[in-house]
Amino acid sequence: MENVLRPLAVIGGSVFLTLFIGWATDLLLRKADERHHETPLWGLLRRARVPYQLVLCAALLRGSYDQAKLLLEHRAGIGRTLTLVLIGSAAWLAIRIAAAVVETSYSRYASARAHRDPARVRRVRTQVELIMRVVSAVVIVVAAASMLLTFPAMRAAGASLLASAGILGIVAGVAAQSTLSNMFAGLQIAFGDMVRIGDTVVVDGEWGTVEEITLTFLTVRTWDERRITMPVSYFTANPFENWSRGTPQMTGTVFWHLDHSAPLEAMRQKLRDILRQCPAWDGRAYNLYVTDTSQSTIEVRALVTAKDSDDIFTVRVAVREEMIRWLCEEHPYALPRVNTAPAVPPPGRPDGRPASPDGAARRRPSLGKDSDESLDGAPGRPGAGRR
Repeated sequence: MENVLRPLAVIGGSVFLTLFIGWATDLLLRKADERHHETPLWGLLRRARVPYQLVLCAALLRGSYDQAKLLLEHRAGIGRTLTLVLIGSAAWLAIRIAAAVVETSYSRYASARAHRDPARVRRVRTQVELIMRVVSAVVIVVAAASMLLTFPAMRAAGASLLASAGILGIVAGVAAQSTLSNMFAGLQIAFGDMVRIGDTVVVDGEWGTVEEITLTFLTVRTWDERRITMPVSYFTANPFENWSRGTPQMTGTVFWHLDHSAPLEAMRQKLRDILRQCPAWDGRAYNLYVTDTSQSTIEVRALVTAKDSDDIFTVRVAVREEMIRWLCEEHPYALPRVNTAPAVPPPGRPDGRPASPDGAARRRPSLGKDSDESLDGAPGRPGAGRR
């Protein structure tokens, strides 16, 4: 009877204590979250209740298993299994707690500076995410090493591994050269403030927003919802456009190719009216000039401003569309067209022929008796006849 009750008491007591302590801790965190709405720390810590209960249960069972005297022939294997579960759940718990603390710190910082310095907030967000990935990787590596050290065979192999660490390091460095370069490039991006999550960039002719940055790759979301994934080392080795560097305010241009008779003054007034009705325009500046000319058209450039890269795109497309519509309705002659009209003759010569130096018209050579007919209409010439 004792052999049956003792294992039940040990195992059941460990499970009961685990559930009770986990419930009590979750209740305290819930009340703290209700009292302190200004910080998300307590709500984020509640996400760690599963690894927390695993740590409690594994620790209680590992400490009281000897008292249960159950499956004594498998005592070493069960003890090692509980130790492995304890190490793994402890690493899981550490990652969740670190994530909660870091996320809380970032939330407070972002709420305090979101309106004053959004670029700085994006930079801190990028650094926080990369730091969390590094911390998670370190915790996982330490936990895996601790698990391996629980096996006696691995302890004996530790000395030989340390002796050959130099050779293994060289081989690993050569084999993982690209991976290591990407990892160092990721750290350089995080702390060098080259590109941040939320920045608007132009990479290989593609305009988009940085959506994710890891230690090895970076994801850009384009305007048409595509995702471009590239190694982070690309941004340290190649030039790219970052429209979010410095202040978020931007200046954009709109070009039209129009006829030489385009009403420029009316277009300037229409541009002012369009911008006043466009909520994305920040009201800082605007102008309209002729920037180039060709044989058939002129190039007209409008300059507009907006508070950020998203709004400047909205202003540009609105100005382009409204101006084209207005020109089609009010000034269709200003649109580019193929010129098929005859050349305008010089003053005093309706036929367009040059005058002689003394002002008299130059006479054409005669052809004998048909002197009254011109060379163009001479009989006998192929294709002759009056035009």
